[in-house]
Amino acid sequence: MTAPWTDWNHILKLDPDKELPEGVTFGDLCATGTDAIEIGGTMGMTEENMTAVIEACAEHDIPLYQEPANPSVVVQNDALEGYFIPTVFNAGSPFWITEAHKEWVRIDTVDWERTTTEAYIVMNPEADVATLTEADCDLGADDVEAYAKVAERMFGQEIVYLEYSGMLGDEQIVRAASEGVEESTLFYGGGIHDYDSAYGMAQYADVIVVGDLAHDEGVDALRETVEAANDA
Repeated sequence: MTAPWTDWNHILKLDPDKELPEGVTFGDLCATGTDAIEIGGTMGMTEENMTAVIEACAEHDIPLYQEPANPSVVVQNDALEGYFIPTVFNAGSPFWITEAHKEWVRIDTVDWERTTTEAYIVMNPEADVATLTEADCDLGADDVEAYAKVAERMFGQEIVYLEYSGMLGDEQIVRAASEGVEESTLFYGGGIHDYDSAYGMAQYADVIVVGDLAHDEGVDALRETVEAANDA
């Protein structure tokens, strides 16, 4: 059976620890044409704020996924299509490659049918996720392409996620990541702020992930990125 994200172009990533712009509702964001909503963040995540966003978005007809930062914030909710679980391939600490995942399995019941891991390659050394995971972000295009190949061919990852979180990435590195995968879906996230930046990344990534823009600018800016993802 084909995974739903193979047909997506755009994901809206909502951070429960951040506010929406004045006058903007979750319903407004859900109606921008994005293919799916991913709910998650690195800092300030709690089961309560995760649940609040899930329930607000559940009123609208759009696929919802949770990306929990750690096992303690996993929300069991029928409104969710599933869970995206990052495993950071270039993490300096093994905790973020397998140990956090082991702890989740040890202390809780995992809904395996709805759980998919994402092979993260973290590229912005200033990002919270890089600091938290002690990621080695000093990677060239050949390193990134090799990580993508390892993720797909050695570890069988369905999703490879190139994460620049907070800055716009290098198109040539995104291109290298795309050349490293054949069947895996390449997600790209980081620094997308308008039509052109979205289009540039969507030329090479299968799916672009847009987050901060929705919290900072709102509906019209987000809709532009959806249009670009669909045009690319």
